[in-house]
Amino acid sequence: MKVIICGAGQVGWQIARHLSGENNDVTVVDSNPELVRRATDTLDVQGIAGFASYPDVLDRAGAADADMVIAATHSDEVNMVTCQVAHSVFSVQRKIARLRAQNYLDPAYADLYRRNHLPIDVVISPEREVAEAALQRLAAPAAFDTESFLEGRAQLLGIMIDDDCPVINTPLRQLTDLFSTLRAVVVGIRREGTLFVPSPGDQIFPDDECYIFTDTEDMTRTLEIFGKTQSKQERIVIIGGGNVGLGVAQALEARTERVRVKVIEKDRVNAERAADALDRTIVLHGDGLDSGLLEEANISSADAVLAVTDDDKTNLLAAVRAKEMGCKMSISLVNDPTLVPLMGPLDIDAYINPRAVTVSSILRHIRHGRVRGVYSIGDAEAEVIEAQVLGTSPIAGQKVKDIDFPEGTLIGAVMQQGKIIRPTGETRIEEGNVIAIFAMSDDVPEVERLLQVSIDFF
Repeated sequence: MKVIICGAGQVGWQIARHLSGENNDVTVVDSNPELVRRATDTLDVQGIAGFASYPDVLDRAGAADADMVIAATHSDEVNMVTCQVAHSVFSVQRKIARLRAQNYLDPAYADLYRRNHLPIDVVISPEREVAEAALQRLAAPAAFDTESFLEGRAQLLGIMIDDDCPVINTPLRQLTDLFSTLRAVVVGIRREGTLFVPSPGDQIFPDDECYIFTDTEDMTRTLEIFGKTQSKQERIVIIGGGNVGLGVAQALEARTERVRVKVIEKDRVNAERAADALDRTIVLHGDGLDSGLLEEANISSADAVLAVTDDDKTNLLAAVRAKEMGCKMSISLVNDPTLVPLMGPLDIDAYINPRAVTVSSILRHIRHGRVRGVYSIGDAEAEVIEAQVLGTSPIAGQKVKDIDFPEGTLIGAVMQQGKIIRPTGETRIEEGNVIAIFAMSDDVPEVERLLQVSIDFF
């Protein structure tokens, strides 16, 4: 498939990395020649320096025979015009645009993106995706990473293993024997910075970061087995009242159970906007690093603090200060992936990487219709792919033990007739089953071959 990616920033580069690694014909367009050079030097892609919305630039990028345009520049307006030019001049079939401004996303204006108006097939809102990720982190406070799969019936949990974890130094196959009714599978372990798919004989050690698939109904029990307690979040302080913070506060207000939320916002205009948009939430105008203001927000009695300003260092320091003042849990928004290793030493419980969230959202929309979801792990180190098994797939009708999966691949869960099954070697994968597979990035093409899917729409 021929894909043009407009914007060679963090998100565009990661999408190009994924698609070029799967033998697609990828061209990257950016007005910054240095970013284009970085992409062409590090990836198997072509590069064009220029403004993506210019017809002649898209023409040089090969839009005349492109299957898809992904507009992910830093300008909403450039992304929108790029999709319009790709449609009107080059008849590109599929167009995806990243739009940040919430004004463009009001449901009242949804008709704007119809093919006879502004032809965008998929609109990605990073702020909304990040707000949803924040809500998921709050729903599983003992996990540093979490994502829902299989219609919400299965959860992927990222858990940091502590010294007092009851199952450290226990081989994974023994865990299966000890907890035979537990529908949970350890699918990935990051140890000393390296992520790998464990074998049945591998053990879990303190400071490991474990990725575990579990039936949603067994989530609390799974957390307890791995030494974590699930507490209810009733008092939450949000530092940052921009689009992300406001979105989270509005979602929390809409819940049936009562949650007490306070928002701290440094910019007066944003603070006033948040105060006008929220009914039960208290909005405080000031610096989230100000200990006096944190005391006014009763941070010592808060169940969680969510630091989601547009500055990574502010988020990290605010989360550290909140924990130091007695807050039980801290979640920080971190754009720079090189800062993630600091989470442990700084005692920050969970983080959200907007780039990974946005990349996962875009990948979810550019794969074949049988692939229902894709979630990017870490710095694009691995993917979780949720897909329906086709009758033409080599794995249909096969037992798991007889399927020639790559070494860096593990099935996390199987949904058969609406029920979640913990897969074993004897589990037979039938046509129509929906499976969730954890795969290291290098093994994703082979997984797609086994599923008989590709990045295609036709």
